Amino acid sequence: MSKFLIAVVAVFLLAACGNKEQQVNLAENEQIIEEGTVGFEVMGESIEEAAGVPVEEKESIISSFEEYIASFNSKDLDRYVNTLSKNPQGFSIEEDQAAAKMIFEQYDITKTASDITIVKYNENEAQVFSNIVTDMTEIASGTELQDEGRQVTVFVKENNGWKVTSIYYIGNQY
Repeated sequence: MSKFLIAVVAVFLLAACGNKEQQVNLAENEQIIEEGTVGFEVMGESIEEAAGVPVEEKESIISSFEEYIASFNSKDLDRYVNTLSKNPQGFSIEEDQAAAKMIFEQYDITKTASDITIVKYNENEAQVFSNIVTDMTEIASGTELQDEGRQVTVFVKENNGWKVTSIYYIGNQY
């Protein structure tokens, strides 16, 4: 198994979560934030936190992000699907569920998030930036792989809390 396979698996799962209508506009040191787009600004190594996020909402959003990661790492499909929006933008819950099930059956996979920052917020939507390290072992062969990248996870507020509506991931180039 090669780095290519991990990229294919990551793209397969993330494609189910990606919104094809919005554009992620990453540059080496800057990203333009436009209304209705996913975005964050990188100045050197720092990520700028959105201003004006109420403390209770910040705690709820970060908690929802942490549950999204923890549910994926636990390989609990029902728990994972519960973190997803009922009306996602750009992916099908059924397709994402099938992709996650396949990955959970074939791989031991763990995502570790760092630098978790709310970069865009309004009362109905929040965008959470994180650096993600994915450690993956193919169960059948024991082959171990690791991938690192930056992710913006878009949440929408629904009746039962903040839910993932789309994910934008850019792998680090080496």
